[in-house]
Amino acid sequence: MAEITRGLLDQLGQFSTPSIANAIETFDIQPRDQGFMAPDIKCMFPSLGNMVGHAVTAVITAKDKSAEYMEESNEDYFNMILSVPEPRVMVIQDLDYPNPIGSFWGEVNANIHKALGCLGLVTDGGVRDLDEMLDLGFFAFASEVLVSHAYVHIVDMGVPVTVGGLQVNNGDIIVGDKHGVLSVPNSIAADVPGATRRVEESEQALISLCQSLDFTVEKLNALFEEMSGG
Repeated sequence: MAEITRGLLDQLGQFSTPSIANAIETFDIQPRDQGFMAPDIKCMFPSLGNMVGHAVTAVITAKDKSAEYMEESNEDYFNMILSVPEPRVMVIQDLDYPNPIGSFWGEVNANIHKALGCLGLVTDGGVRDLDEMLDLGFFAFASEVLVSHAYVHIVDMGVPVTVGGLQVNNGDIIVGDKHGVLSVPNSIAADVPGATRRVEESEQALISLCQSLDFTVEKLNALFEEMSGG
């Protein structure tokens, strides 16, 4: 398996998530209804563009004051984050979903995590302090916008989590934009940029024909035939 370099992540960041999803399908390594998060995980700041990084995982809850807290210290948590290569994306499972009550994410935690090399966050919980996070350029994908942090706290970290129906492990490649969030399997990551370009070229050939004054159904059928290798 090829090394996942910063340059590779930068290449992935040149494409939209739909284009990457189309490219991943060409490898036929997973069902087409897997590998991405459900639409309830919404992009809070579409204007920020594309987010690409390595996942850093944690689990939170905010509903119960007496709920068990994580045994590790803040220092352990920060060191766990730093153990994952940059750029980093926090992926946080909220045990209170689908009814999150308290936000772990706001102006303060956005600044802390950006200082720790994180580009943004993905959570099935909520976010707040939207203006401040946007001004910071900190990506946010969440199911809700919330007012309070309630009793929010971390109960686990560095473990597999499920957010938006997608299981995410520490170090997974996460890509997010205004369309949503997906993961790029490490085993094919190095080949995905090239595959994405090929898919886009094929699509552009179809689009160009459809917009041409010389368009005919016969030419469209012939192009489909050519693209299918027939």
